[in-house]
Amino acid sequence: MKHDRMKCILFVLAMSFNAVGAMAVEKDAVEQDVIGRPVRVVSISFPNGRSIDEVVALTEKEAAKGCDLLVLPETWRGNLAEDTTEGPALPLFAEIARKYKTYLVCPLDRMDGEIRLNTAYVLDRQGQIAAEYNKYYPFWSEFDPEKKVTPGDRAVVFYADFGKVGLAICFDANFPNLWQAMADQGAEIVVFPSAYSAGTQLQAHALNNHYYIVSSTQQSDCVVYDISGEELLYEKSSDLNISRITLDLDRGIYHIDFNTKGRDKLLKELNDKVVLDRYLKREAWFVLKANAPNVSARELARKYGLEELRHYKKRSRDSIDKMRGKSR
Repeated sequence: MKHDRMKCILFVLAMSFNAVGAMAVEKDAVEQDVIGRPVRVVSISFPNGRSIDEVVALTEKEAAKGCDLLVLPETWRGNLAEDTTEGPALPLFAEIARKYKTYLVCPLDRMDGEIRLNTAYVLDRQGQIAAEYNKYYPFWSEFDPEKKVTPGDRAVVFYADFGKVGLAICFDANFPNLWQAMADQGAEIVVFPSAYSAGTQLQAHALNNHYYIVSSTQQSDCVVYDISGEELLYEKSSDLNISRITLDLDRGIYHIDFNTKGRDKLLKELNDKVVLDRYLKREAWFVLKANAPNVSARELARKYGLEELRHYKKRSRDSIDKMRGKSR
């Protein structure tokens, strides 16, 4: 009897281990099937006026579907300045980020002692504050003496587990120097919470700096621009818009200058593990992307001597500025 019972226990344990092993194999298989560096982004856009409870419920519903980065619009609570570390809003969203293991961008009007700031908080997958960006260029109405907003003092690019993320807010769209500063810090994707859509202003920044841009606005719309400046997504509704897109942060963009020989050698020798994704003839640019699991197109391009377009432009700018300084 004891022997039979022991056999039964061993059988159950064996089945349990097999199940765990199967799950591990399945998980590994899923991870091995990943091509490039995909990031699942959700933009939730709506006008001001929704209650905290409504926005929390909406955000939790979308986070539960799975994503890596979820974005809310600029100061979605309106001009209700709060001590954000105490609440009421930020702790609720921190719990959502922690529960569903996602990064979450929560912009708020907030008080820091006597100072008022228009801030985009970034919560990490553990619900901790990973970054905070204070709007660098507040709009003129934000300087009203009754609700005077203090301008931020720096561009912010933070390290997420999937890549480097920059932040800009609304009126910031008008000032290229801020967007250049994020590029110089290595931003691969820029999140843009805003009261307005900005449109081709964002396209210009994506075009010139070669990072993805994703917006979330009070206009109930979302626009996403590619590293080439191409509009990848534009969605709008009358009251609430939810956009989902997956972006591959491993795609790299290059100028044909000094890169064609290395590119052709790479494409030939890697046997379609890396492919030419786009060729922009008039700009003399091309985009490479991975076409097989466990391959990084950008890393392999570096090994073959290719210089990414942003680095090429920065190196050229810095070198020429240095020569110009010497000639004075």
